[in-house]
Amino acid sequence: MAAYSRFDRLPVNLSRSASASLPAQLAEQIRALVLQGVLQAGEALPSSRALSQQLNVSRGTVVFAYEQLVGEGYLTASPGGTRVASQLAPLTDSQQIQPASPKRQKTSGPTFQTPAESAQPPTPASQETALDLRPGIPDTSLLASASWRAAWRQAAASPGRTFPPAGSPQLRQQLAQHLRLTRSVLRDPQDLMVTAGARDGFRLVLTALRLKVRGRPLRIAVENPGYPSLQRIPLAFGHQILPVEVDQDGLQPALLPTGPERPDLVLLAPSHQYPLGASMPVSRRLELLAWARKNGAYILEDDYDSELRYRGDPLPALAALDQAGAERVITLGSFSKLLAPGLNLGFLLLPAHLRQELIGLRADLGNPVSSLTQEALTLFLASGGLRRHTARMRRIYTARRQLLLTGLDNLPRGRVLPMDGGLHTVIHLPGLGAAEEAQLVARLAEAGLLVEALGPYWSPQRTSGQGNQERAEPWRGLVLGFGGVPDRKLEQGLGLLRQVLRELAPG
Repeated sequence: MAAYSRFDRLPVNLSRSASASLPAQLAEQIRALVLQGVLQAGEALPSSRALSQQLNVSRGTVVFAYEQLVGEGYLTASPGGTRVASQLAPLTDSQQIQPASPKRQKTSGPTFQTPAESAQPPTPASQETALDLRPGIPDTSLLASASWRAAWRQAAASPGRTFPPAGSPQLRQQLAQHLRLTRSVLRDPQDLMVTAGARDGFRLVLTALRLKVRGRPLRIAVENPGYPSLQRIPLAFGHQILPVEVDQDGLQPALLPTGPERPDLVLLAPSHQYPLGASMPVSRRLELLAWARKNGAYILEDDYDSELRYRGDPLPALAALDQAGAERVITLGSFSKLLAPGLNLGFLLLPAHLRQELIGLRADLGNPVSSLTQEALTLFLASGGLRRHTARMRRIYTARRQLLLTGLDNLPRGRVLPMDGGLHTVIHLPGLGAAEEAQLVARLAEAGLLVEALGPYWSPQRTSGQGNQERAEPWRGLVLGFGGVPDRKLEQGLGLLRQVLRELAPG
């Protein structure tokens, strides 16, 4: 019987421009994953066929690397598959190997500038009949698999259980495994806290940090452009927002203020910047971590859809790189994009020195996630249901993404920004004004197509950084989602969009 690998995508990446051969690179990186404990003793590796398809290399490259590591004693091979040798143990913290910087896809486009109005797209006369291509909506129609239904039936058979303030110990154990397998993050389950989604976790962090700074408002650096509703939460709590420009590699650490006005917290999505889609390279991630340690600040990593990556090499989570002992990264996780928004379940991955403060705060406030939901997700994770669902949705979303790119090819006006992951894409329409952008969204709504305007993602406040920086005009255009609509309706919506854009095009 073939070995069952829990890894959907092994966190390795190869460079054809490197001096070392592809098999040698692969062997070196698998060796490091074993020594770090990301790959654990006795654990099955992906088949040579599956790994060669992931890395877009020949099967012989993988076979050669596996055979090399078998000869060195790191792996064992049998008719059932290839596994990590059972006698191996990970290195201690002081021995951890530094991660290699992956080769990445460069995106094109100028440096993105600052703020704008926050006009909301109008609601059409009948949303029931409109085609909804707004971003952030997953396809929940395929979630109710046999393993999903079985998990809820089993959880419902034993209702009324109570869990500690931080959440179910069994769920936290499964979440730790999930992070190890998907994000190369090796942490104690005690460092995890179950939340009612990203906003709940964010509010909890803000409350804890405000107590830590003795009640003064926090200074929070945010990406500009960024996710507006998440950035409105600090403002509702009376905190100060410091917008920081992003470029093709994400937030720019060099623009973060230092000295007395430095931020207490930096909120960002390094794996898939929202909405422009940049992936922060490892060199910049390390630069950001160094800044946080030097300035005593925390980084809140919004890991909102890291599993939904369709091409390019997977990048390590910031938490996986935060190994210098200072522990400045707090990871904000949610299953709203991968499973369903109505599940209202997520997690916080905390630095060990903040654990007791946040658990005490959660004990006072209470955990809003029902024990039934926690138990059901525990069972779903343990059965491999989430791994299978993720692989299935990645295949479906990849096809829809390609359908969208094909449908938006050679637009009458504007360009589609490159997106390597997520459930949305951005159409940049140069030369469009704020009023024209709002009129375009309204015209599409009248025609029966719901989309979002791009401009309101820029902050209306002055950008932070060194020197005097004036407010710059935001980019104008549209943000479209493709997750929650079947192929036929997506094609219909794209045809309608092209028709309206042709009306907008000059001449």
